[in-house]
Amino acid sequence: MPQPRIPIRPIRNSPSAQRYSPIQDSGTNVENASFGLCNCAERTAIFSAVAAGESALRCVVVYTPTKTTTTPCGACRQVINEFGPEARVISICDTEDRIETSLSALLPGAFGPGNLA
Repeated sequence: MPQPRIPIRPIRNSPSAQRYSPIQDSGTNVENASFGLCNCAERTAIFSAVAAGESALRCVVVYTPTKTTTTPCGACRQVINEFGPEARVISICDTEDRIETSLSALLPGAFGPGNLA
């Protein structure tokens, strides 16, 4: 698993974004001394899929090497909404702890492309 460039946060994660086509994209945190310029691994995986020509997501799986699961942050939830408003979100870790939910449960009342009329 690729390591963050600057270890600012104690949590490393390695998500996988599953497209509608039978391909998976993975990502890693891209840390920066200027916190606002960091990019979470979830968004890196999604942006990789989009750069490869994909326009929709079915599922995002987030693995963290911790004892408890971690769900995507608010910015990542918003980006998932742009490309997969009905996406499943699965969070796993180094224990049996697991969260399997929908994006709509994590981001109720989301603002998205449908609101831009």
